[in-house]
Amino acid sequence: MSSDNQRAQFQVVTGNESPAIYHQFSPALETATLLFQMAPGLLVPYEFGGVEYEIDGYRKSAWIGTTLMISPIYDVVGPDAVKFLNSICVNDFTNLTTKGLRHAVICNDQGQVLTDGVVIRIGEDRYRTYWLNPPIDYFLKTSGMNVAGEDLSGTEYFIQIAGERSLEILEDAFAADLHDIKFATHRKASMDGKEVEIIRLGMSGNLAYEIHGPMAEFDEVYRKVWNSGQKFGARKLGMHAYNLFNHTEAGFPNIHLHYPLPWFESGEDMAKYMLANPQYSMYNLNRKLVGSVGEELQARFVTPYDVGWGFLVKFNHEFRGRKALEEIAKNPPRTAVTLEWNGDDVGAVFATQFKPGEEACESIGAESEGVFTSNTFRGEMAYRADRVLYNGKDIGISSGRIVSYHYNSMISLGFIDPAYAKGGTELTLIWGTPGTRQMNIRVKVARYPYNGDFVRNENKDVEEIPRHK
Repeated sequence: MSSDNQRAQFQVVTGNESPAIYHQFSPALETATLLFQMAPGLLVPYEFGGVEYEIDGYRKSAWIGTTLMISPIYDVVGPDAVKFLNSICVNDFTNLTTKGLRHAVICNDQGQVLTDGVVIRIGEDRYRTYWLNPPIDYFLKTSGMNVAGEDLSGTEYFIQIAGERSLEILEDAFAADLHDIKFATHRKASMDGKEVEIIRLGMSGNLAYEIHGPMAEFDEVYRKVWNSGQKFGARKLGMHAYNLFNHTEAGFPNIHLHYPLPWFESGEDMAKYMLANPQYSMYNLNRKLVGSVGEELQARFVTPYDVGWGFLVKFNHEFRGRKALEEIAKNPPRTAVTLEWNGDDVGAVFATQFKPGEEACESIGAESEGVFTSNTFRGEMAYRADRVLYNGKDIGISSGRIVSYHYNSMISLGFIDPAYAKGGTELTLIWGTPGTRQMNIRVKVARYPYNGDFVRNENKDVEEIPRHK
């Protein structure tokens, strides 16, 4: 995943080097309290003081993060670019302009999500994709169409600004009026002669933006954005807080976090491709399945309808998985909800670890199920999924458990039977991987998204925000 460009920005730090060594290479690492080596030569900021402090930034000001710098970037180029994208995605790209974007979803023949990400059109026959590789590369190489693919991972920086004052911070940094950028659109802007792409999109649930540009210009752009952020009380956000804490609280189910992807279960040819490209397929190459769902892998895979993306599926064109999704759409078996866990039951599970002579349950004390550091050390990717029941009947699964600090609760996302998705419905979650002690935890269907007290990005009227002067 890393490249020479990335290594120029994210230097590996050994025990003999002082913090000043890496600070001069990457301002994004300054003040980090915990660093994480994603791959040789790729060091990312994991924490800037802890999740509780960092994640709260979006509420009154903003958080500024660079976690998406690890994103796979893949351009689709050529006369058949639209034809190809339409053939593999549930979306229709026919009328995508150079200002719009698509939340693209690729499924297998069973209608299960292979990956999802963002596609923007940056030229007449050129479309830039984020997080669609490696499935998109596999399909492109076997498409037989007049189209080419270019892996540009590591050549472009990402700076995310998410929160109530994110637009004010952007405008201060760029010394320009950026109110015209609508949700799910993008346009170019200039900072001291450096051209960047600004996208109005984010994972906090409320107002948010992304800044993209060539990696060689990252340092100067980031420093200026962070200087502006400090004026408005912004906080830096590390990889730990960005992942499950954002996505679960804001109601954004996410690949590699809330569910695994069927890259090795979608045909022999795709499986061979993934095995031949372990640098891309690592998230699903060596899975560790934990939680009461156990080894039931198919129950962990999701369709667009399971995770609340049915509105993205357009049956006006032929695409991979269409036949299966047409049947699923008639009566979707699962939908996405927030599950709020009973505090007393959580406490009872936790207490089993401190009772001599009694079998302890699996630990429930971690802030979240996002354990990238231990996963990397062991060369595996752990996916936790727990059974959800109603009156003893299995109705779905839970994943993405977090401590929601601001709301003083433990929550997760549930992919459950729509018949039980009404707010306030009392359900039961089984805690404990088969073979370990299991206990029942009462969970309640709560508001979705959980931080719904904020106006969503797509509904935010930025005219209420003062313009840059």
